[in-house]
Formats: sequence, structure tokens, C-alpha cells
Amino acid sequence: MPKTSAIVPLERIESRILLIRGHKVMLDSDLAELYGVTTKRLNEQVKRNRERFPADFMFQLNSGEATSLRSQIATSKQGRGGRRYRPYAFTEHGAIMAASVLNSHRAIAVSVYVVRAFVKLREMLRTHKELARKLAELEKRIEGHDEEIIVLFEAIRQLMEPPEKTSKRIGFHG
Repeated sequence: MPKTSAIVPLERIESRILLIRGHKVMLDSDLAELYGVTTKRLNEQVKRNRERFPADFMFQLNSGEATSLRSQIATSKQGRGGRRYRPYAFTEHGAIMAASVLNSHRAIAVSVYVVRAFVKLREMLRTHKELARKLAELEKRIEGHDEEIIVLFEAIRQLMEPPEKTSKRIGFHG
């Protein structure tokens, strides 16, 4: 596959993928920045095309999640230039749908890189799970061999011990 220069570095996109409610998602503000529009414009287009964004494509963070996120990434507080509304979180499919409703050349071009970032993270997760499974199998095999090796050493030790001295006298004992 020929290597092309990315519009947006894959690492930059990967760093913005978060795990919320057990889903890998990107926040509306991050998607808007990548797609070259304001967060307000992105959310307007999402609201106008709400039927394209079922719950498995996008959800709005609850106040606890939004507060936790704000403290983690040090965004400004409400009333001081911060957001008035809780952020939306977009899954991989929601991020692609957002690019399609924005219908700009940049959004469509960047959406390819967003998909690649989600795919790369999914492959990394699968690789880690496969590695963990193989390690567990190896541990089980080694445990069984440990017991067999111990039994083998015991048998060798017994063979190495000198025989007990039992002298039998030959002849008539009276």
C-alpha cells in the first residue's frame, strides 16, 4: 500500500479517542476541530439530521461524565468561556455519519483517517487480548509440567539413594 502524507496525523486522532460507557468515542469538539468546522456547526447539522444518529452512533454525556471529563482535560469552567451544553460523544459510525452530514471536502477526507484510527485501536485491543490468552495457555501448560517435573525428580532421587542395608544370613538360624 503506498504511503501518503496524512491530512491529520493518526496519532493526533488516536489521542482523542476516549473510552466512555464502554465505547470508544470522540467528543463533538474534537471531531469539529478535525473536520474544520465549529462545534456549534457540527451539533446543528447533527440536530437537523437526528434520524441518522441512533444511540449506538452518538450519545450526550451526563452531567457527571461532563464534569469528570472537564477536570481531566482542564477545560474552562462554565460562565468563563466554557461550554453551555454537555458534549456529545460519537462512536466510529457516528463520526463517519457526522462527516457525511457536514458534507465538506475536509470532513470527508479526514473521516478516512478517523476510521483508520478506530480500526488501529481495535486491532491493538484484539492483539492484546490474543497475547493475554496465549500467556494464560502457556501458564496452564507450565503448571502441568511443573508437577510432572517434580514427580520425575522425586523418582530420580529415589533411584539415587543407596539401597537399604538388609543383610540376610545364609544358612540355618536357630
